[in-house]
Parts: sequence; C-alpha cells; structure tokens
Amino acid sequence: MSTLFTNARLIDPERGETRGALLVEDGRIAGVIETGDLPQAAEVIDCRGHCLAPGIVDLGVKVSEPGERHKESFASAGRAAAAGGVTTIVTRPDTSPAIDTPETLEFVVRRAREDSPVRVLPMAALTKGRDGREMTEIGFLKDAGAVAFTDCDRVVTDTKVFSRALAYARSLDALVMAHVQEPGLSSGAVVTSGKFASLRGLPGVSPMAERMALDRDIALIEMTGARYHADQITTARALPALERAKRNGLDITAGVSVHHLTLNELDVADYRSFFKLKPPLRAEEDRQAVGEALASGLIDILCSMHTPQDEESKRLPFEEAASGAVGLETLLPASMRLVHGGVIDLPGLFRALSLNPSKRLGLETGRLAKGAPADLVWFDPDAPFVLDRATLRSKSRNTPFDGARLEGKVLGTWVAGRSVTESR
Repeated sequence: MSTLFTNARLIDPERGETRGALLVEDGRIAGVIETGDLPQAAEVIDCRGHCLAPGIVDLGVKVSEPGERHKESFASAGRAAAAGGVTTIVTRPDTSPAIDTPETLEFVVRRAREDSPVRVLPMAALTKGRDGREMTEIGFLKDAGAVAFTDCDRVVTDTKVFSRALAYARSLDALVMAHVQEPGLSSGAVVTSGKFASLRGLPGVSPMAERMALDRDIALIEMTGARYHADQITTARALPALERAKRNGLDITAGVSVHHLTLNELDVADYRSFFKLKPPLRAEEDRQAVGEALASGLIDILCSMHTPQDEESKRLPFEEAASGAVGLETLLPASMRLVHGGVIDLPGLFRALSLNPSKRLGLETGRLAKGAPADLVWFDPDAPFVLDRATLRSKSRNTPFDGARLEGKVLGTWVAGRSVTESR
C-alpha cells in the first residue's frame, strides 16, 4: 500500500519547513519530494497547502486503566489522541493500582494494543505503590515494555531510596522521570504564592519549591550518572539550575505542559477548578520565561500532561477539587498560540512535540525522513474555532479551554501509514 501526500507545507523538525510531497510505502516514509515529477501511488491525498508534520509524541498521559476506567480508557484516550494529531501516547503509572509489577504492565500493554488506534508506550512506577520506600523491579519492568520510570506527582522524599533507584536505573540504562516540587513547601498548596493567592485566600506555594527540588535531583544525577527527565519546569527560578546542569554534561532533559505555557495564575479567576493544575499555574513572568526556554531548547519537550478527572471530582470548592486537565485534543491548537504569538516557529514547535520526546525515548518517530515510521498529522494552522468541551472524545472533559478561541485544526492523523482519523 502506498500513499502520496501532495501540495503540503512539510514541517520537518530537523530540516525546517519546505513545500512539496511525501510518499509513504508499507507504513514508512519512502521519500520527500520537493521538486520534479511525482511518483505513482495507490492513494493520493491533496494537503491543499496545509501543514504535514510528524505525529505528536505526548510524554506523560494518564489513562485511568486499571482502576478508574470511568475517567478514561485506552479506547477513549486513543480516539482523543488521534483527533489531536497525537500518534504516540506515553502513559503514566499513577493508576489504581499503580503500574509497579510486570503483571500489571502486561495488562496495560495488552489492553492498549487491543483498544487504542494510536501507539501506546507505558511508563512504570519507580517505587512500589509509588510510596517512595522500596524501588520496583526496574529490570523486569523494562523487559516487559516500560520505557521510563516515574512516581508521577509523588516526590520520593527519602534521598537514599531515590539515589539507589537512580543508580540501579543507570546500570540498566533506564530513564527516570521526576516531579520537581519540594514536598514540604508544596504540601496543601493549590496556587502559586503571591498577591493574587492572598486576595483569593488560597494556600500557595513559592516558585522556589520547584528550584529546590530540581537542585536536589541534579545533585543526585551528578552522583549517580542517571538518565533523568524533569516532567514539568514551570518557573523562571528553576531555569538557571537546569542550564548549568546541561552545560556540565549531565544527562538531563526537561518538559513543560501546554497549560503552563498558555495560561497564568490569573486564569483561576473566581475559583475556576478546571484551572487547578499540579504544579499550579504561575505568574505571567514565569510563563514568558518558560516559553523562551522552550524556544531556545533549554526546555526540551512540550506535552499535554493529560489528566482526566470526572465531574464529581472537579465540581467542588477550589481547594477540594482534583488537580489536572485533559489535553490530548487541545495540545496542538493550544500550542499554536505560541506560534501565532511569535514565541516559536513550526519546526521548533514540532521539535518539542515530536522529535525531542522520540529522541529521549530512543524512538524512530518524530521525523519526516526517509525510512522513518509514517506517523503523520495534517493540520490547518490558521483555522479558527471555539472549543466546546462537549465535543471532546475523552470520557472526562475537564479542559480549561472550554469556550476559548483557538487556531489550528487537525485534518487527518496516520499511524504507520494507516489513517486513524475518526469521522464525526
């Protein structure tokens, strides 16, 4: 089976933006044609001058199987991902029970293979039960398919346990992902400390909590030589430490969620719980600094940090409401705010969305290169629309972008050359 995409703006994270055609054969990219005659193909798709880019690799997606299937299943998350141009979801282990044994991981792999139209790569817990006391069988879990290890938003407070886990992961060349928030300072906090938090009477956490946690982790990375990824860097105060760690040659990368790049602490407004995230939304100065860090490459990866919560857990007073927002379908259009605002160009955006997460996980995806998997997203970067959360494919629809004016519509998604776009 061969497919030829013609009349496309080709967004290549490695080579920049060009115009031309792309040939797919047997699930892989067979060639990029910028000039000359076009080859024959069984199917021809006219991209109508819109963008064709590598499919998004979303690092840090929560799918609530096992335990809370009513919030999100692999089937619903897969449909949402396909609708948002996400071709690979890298799932978190903060399920019920946690994914901390090979048996639980094998269940997840099997269910994902059966139900999801997009690729699913699972992460496993770093410690048993995500309790921070005893590390999991990292070697067995890696053999069973775990691509990284994380306790998600639970910080391993016992430094000896964490250092041993990092050292063991290093011996197996396993990637560790960590949440950088000093747990003592951040305990009970629901917003970033400052004048706005005081006016609203909400408990806040200083941005320094992120810097302090990152400093500790950097010291342990230096000691153990582990491969490490900070799940979300959201404050300006953490950026100098990250820059020094990279300059000193440590194997460290960092990510940020699209919500922290496009929203700020004032969006909480009158206690709008759909804007309650972990870490909390930051000051506008932090948002701008982190956006510049993404554009410069200091922050490597942009993700949705997709966290489905049902109505019952969100429709509560702000302090009691669950944290998190869904983002698989809104990741690309929300990210386009950065492009239209001049923060980053399209190839730079897809370096953060596709190429860099692929590189960090050792995947072939994220490229428009001959021989690469034909995981593709076709989208109109300028198409305006008003988001209605009732139209989202996720089982949970806790998005802060409900009613927001966005630009950038996904027109088609392909995984290994096969269309996974759902008509509605």
